Formats: sequence, C-alpha cells, structure tokens
Amino acid sequence: MGIRFLKIAAIYLFVGALLGGYMGATENFALAPVHAHLALLGWASLALAGLIYHLYPAAALTPLARIHFWLHNIGLPFFMLALGLVLTGHTAAVPIVSISAASVIIGLAAFTANVLMNVKANNQEEVGRRTPL
Repeated sequence: MGIRFLKIAAIYLFVGALLGGYMGATENFALAPVHAHLALLGWASLALAGLIYHLYPAAALTPLARIHFWLHNIGLPFFMLALGLVLTGHTAAVPIVSISAASVIIGLAAFTANVLMNVKANNQEEVGRRTPL
C-alpha cells in the first residue's frame, strides 16, 4: 500500500509541475489554487501517507488504508478539474467541487483514524532501540 501511495504521489507531483510550468509560460496564474492543491493534497500528503504506510505495515493492511486510497484518488482529480472550471468562470461546477472535496476529506478522515489506531511501536524493545530526533 505504501508503494502504491508513493507512485500516485509522484504522478501528482509531475502533473502539478506541468501546470506550474504552463502558468509560468503563459503568465496566467488563475489556476494557482489547483497547482497548490495538486502539490499539497496530491504530492505531499500522499507521499507522506505512503511513507507512513511503508514504515507501519499494520496500518497499510487495513480497510481504512484502502478507503483512504480510493476516496482520495477518485475525489482529487474531480476536485482539481472542477476547481479549475470554477476558477475560469464555470460556476456550474461548484457542486462537483463540493462533492469531490468531501470525498478527499472523508479519505483523510479514514487516514487519520488509521494512524491513530494502527501506527504504534511493535513492542517496548523496539522503542528502546530508536534514537531520539
């Protein structure tokens, strides 16, 4: 599951960079919020989730991990496309923004619950071996 999250995060990074390059080349920054959301909800959030799932495999094996993955990755593309439409004057896409954003938020709620319930040291000996930051 961790690898799956990391791979899709890399795709969001690439798409976000393409959009940033396009905006810079055209000097039209109307889609800056889409670019920011791709970077933060796509690249950064999913890459960090992937690392967490890789480091804590028990969390990666839960239904919550799969719910997080699918709700986030079905919701985010629709969210970004609809937000782009709204930002360019197509207000009819506002309901799609709302529904798809809700999908991402519910996915993030599943991730939060998963971390709180399943991310923990395997045993006391493991905790003692870790070096403090």
